[in-house]
Amino acid sequence: MAIKKKKSSVMEELITDSYQLTFPKPGTLVDGNIITILKNKILVDLDGFSTGVISGQETHDSTGTMKSLKVGDEISAYVLEEENEDGLIVLSLRKASQKKTWNQFIEAYETSKVITIHCNEANKGGLLLNIDGIKGFLPVSQLAPLHYPRVDGADSNQILTRLTKLTNIPLKVKIINMDRDGGKLIFSERAAEEVSRQGSLDKLNVGQKVKGKISGIVKFGIFVTFEGLEGLVHISEIAWGHVKDPNDYGRLGDEVDVLVIGKEGDKISLSMKRLVPDPWIEASKKYKVGTLIEGEVNRITPFGAFVKLDDEINGLIHVSEITTEEVSDPGQFIKVGEKVKAKIIAIDPEEHRVALSLKSLSDKKSDKKEKDSDEDEDKEAKKAKKSKKEDKEEKDSDEDEKETKKKSKKKE
Repeated sequence: MAIKKKKSSVMEELITDSYQLTFPKPGTLVDGNIITILKNKILVDLDGFSTGVISGQETHDSTGTMKSLKVGDEISAYVLEEENEDGLIVLSLRKASQKKTWNQFIEAYETSKVITIHCNEANKGGLLLNIDGIKGFLPVSQLAPLHYPRVDGADSNQILTRLTKLTNIPLKVKIINMDRDGGKLIFSERAAEEVSRQGSLDKLNVGQKVKGKISGIVKFGIFVTFEGLEGLVHISEIAWGHVKDPNDYGRLGDEVDVLVIGKEGDKISLSMKRLVPDPWIEASKKYKVGTLIEGEVNRITPFGAFVKLDDEINGLIHVSEITTEEVSDPGQFIKVGEKVKAKIIAIDPEEHRVALSLKSLSDKKSDKKEKDSDEDEDKEAKKAKKSKKEDKEEKDSDEDEKETKKKSKKKE
């Protein structure tokens, strides 16, 4: 009986162990080895106890795993159903990729880890990502300075064009918000650069020369990024001469050298012109007050006309120096492209100003005419005086002659 009891005990253990076998449950990940690969179906051995099947759209994940699989490979799959009508456990590669990706996003979010993403599309508000059903959004406001679409007037079409160029390229980001139930994420490229950006900002000094890339061109200047930072070259700091359009001085992505001229908080002021010699230093030697110059009018404003003296030097004929008449519109007296002769009446190299005058030239001509007129009047006066004298002398002569005749008659 003891022996029978022992056998019974062994049998019971085997039966008990068999009941302890656990089968994969929906929503979990399982590992197995591929035993068969068909056109759109994969059979997977799950530890020798059961077989799983992956078919249809569930064979396709974001990384294209199906294309590189072969019999014998070990894979990880997501359990959709415990058993189908054929007695097979229904699995999914797509859901497995989604779950693994989601777990990676959770880890990155909880540890503030920087990750790399590739956005699929763009709209006017930012960049969109959809990977195995997980949706992510990178708002425009969270783009790094290099990628921020700076356009005049916040033109939505131009913004969309700039954003579209950022799709399918690697972007380093941090997850700043996560909707676990909805499977949605908010990314930030700025946050990913914040640490290195702050370090670069702390090391940056006024007077420092840096090399960067043009990240935006607008009416009032050029934005340049460098070492995770971004600064503005104001239109007045692009060149020594008059800058009509900043687009004439570079394109997006161009490398440029700039000088740091201001730093207030995270606002950085830059200059391009201060890296080249100031032409006004030479101008102060070349141009002197009283000198007559000839130049082409290149700009008309309500307060006067600008005349090009050199490539970087313009002189201003103020409205009050155009003519002796009252001038309400300089364009009525001077035209763009017209060559004029003017007199330098003032020069201030420090303020980069040369004052010109047309009126002084016309005054000089008037003075000459007046002088000539005065001389003519003097001549006429002298001539008249002479004539008057001659008339008087002639009259006196006639009277003398008459007196002589009278005396002669008396004697007779």
